[in-house]
Amino acid sequence: MDRRSLRDLDILTLQLFVAICEEGTLTRAARREAIAPSAVSKRLADLENAVKAELFYRGANGMTLTSAGETVLRYSRRMLENIESIGVELKEYARGVRGFVRLRANLGAIVQFLPKDLGTFLASHPEIMVDLGERSSRSVVDEVERGVADIGLCSSIIDSGRLERVQYRSIRLILVVDKDHPLADRREVSVRETLDYHHIGLQAHSAAYQLLLAYAEHISVPLKLKLHVSSFDALLRMVQSGLGIGIMPDAAFEAIGRPMGLKGVSLADDWAERQIDIVHRGEETLSAAGKLLLRHLSGDLQPRADAGLHKVASIRPLISGFPDWNQIVANEVIQ
Repeated sequence: MDRRSLRDLDILTLQLFVAICEEGTLTRAARREAIAPSAVSKRLADLENAVKAELFYRGANGMTLTSAGETVLRYSRRMLENIESIGVELKEYARGVRGFVRLRANLGAIVQFLPKDLGTFLASHPEIMVDLGERSSRSVVDEVERGVADIGLCSSIIDSGRLERVQYRSIRLILVVDKDHPLADRREVSVRETLDYHHIGLQAHSAAYQLLLAYAEHISVPLKLKLHVSSFDALLRMVQSGLGIGIMPDAAFEAIGRPMGLKGVSLADDWAERQIDIVHRGEETLSAAGKLLLRHLSGDLQPRADAGLHKVASIRPLISGFPDWNQIVANEVIQ
């Protein structure tokens, strides 16, 4: 492969390539990008010549990616996202902001811990802008790996690949029920007992839901899922309406669930105690502002030495009662 020809590729070529992938034909891609189809065809030919591979299968029903095309698409999207991020950060500098950090976090971290932690950080560093986005734990790791985000907060049961990670905070999952529910007067219940009732689940890719689903499957008891919701507030409102029961962090329940007249019941299972971790690609990849935020959130803790093995090491103490947790890891059930 000619490295020089690759270096000569411009952003427009990659943008048009992504448009073809998303639209399925050259004509629709040209219309979307307001450019002549012949120009799109020429750009695609230049790209295929540069990588010395065909990027699409051409058929009567459109164009589909080859294996080489899938690789180019992955890197093209990453490069375009980086270009967009440069523009965003430069706009912030133009407004007088002297630092910019892209932070992604799961719902539990945002509801329970980040309001206070970010409040104290931004009070000390008012010149820094933090772009905070709520994502599932799996998406947090994905965006940090791809460079879309600088720092992430995710469940410790999610495999972080080669990312560095440090412990952030611990949370305790509890059962939430309506005050008239049969379990409302219990001080403690096992997760097994809750499976006799309909559950309101968080989004399908959330770590809490995946953990509950994996547990139900491995004790051969079906999970009676009524519906999925995207927030703790929605979960609580569904429980309040008598549609089912739910599992959520205790601090979040105390803040918004108890005032609604709902009941929180402790879960007896060891794996109801969960850890939220900070993930990043290494301090050398962070800006000065990113390093300040990382140290503020982590309290200057050292990275885990077992980052590469973290998926196994973190699951073991969380899942007592699972008959074969190694099988769960192998099947990637609870990533």
